[in-house]
Amino acid sequence: MTEARRLLLLRHAKSSWDDPTLDDDARPLAPRGRKAAKLISKHLRDEGIEISLVLCSSARRAVETVELVAPTGEVRIAHGLYAASADQLLECLQSVPPEAETVMLVGHNPSIQELATDLASGPSELDDQKFPTGALATFSFARPWPELAFGEADLVSFVTPRQLG
Repeated sequence: MTEARRLLLLRHAKSSWDDPTLDDDARPLAPRGRKAAKLISKHLRDEGIEISLVLCSSARRAVETVELVAPTGEVRIAHGLYAASADQLLECLQSVPPEAETVMLVGHNPSIQELATDLASGPSELDDQKFPTGALATFSFARPWPELAFGEADLVSFVTPRQLG
C-alpha cells in the first residue's frame, strides 16, 4: 500500500505597504505578518509536522515567511511560483521527487486559494471562506506526486493566524 503524502499550502504572511516605491515582489513582511509566520511555525512544531521539501515563491514576503516559519527539510525558491496560476502550481507539485512525503508550497492569492479549493475531494470549509494571509491548508492523498489531480486530495485542516493567536 502506498504511504499517504501530505501537502501544506501556505499563503505568505501579511506584507508591508509602507514603501510605495517598491515593486510588488520586493515588499517585505509587515510586523503583523512576522507575528503570523511565527504562529504558523509554532503550530507546525506543536503538530509534529516534518516537511521534506518547501517550494516557495521568490517574492520577498514569501521568502521572509518561510524564514520565520522555519520548516524542516529543503527549501527551494522558485521564481515561477510568484505569478503562477493554480494549474501551474499543480504542475509544479506533480514534479516533486517521489521520496518527498510532506511538501509545503508557499505562494500567493488568488492561485493558492484556487489550488486549495480545486484539490479538495469534495465540499470543504474552503468553499465558503477566504484564504487570508498566513493561512495554512493541509491535504492528504495516496497517489504519487505526478498523479496528484484536482478533486483527489482530502482536506485535513485549515488554520489561520487569527485562530492560532
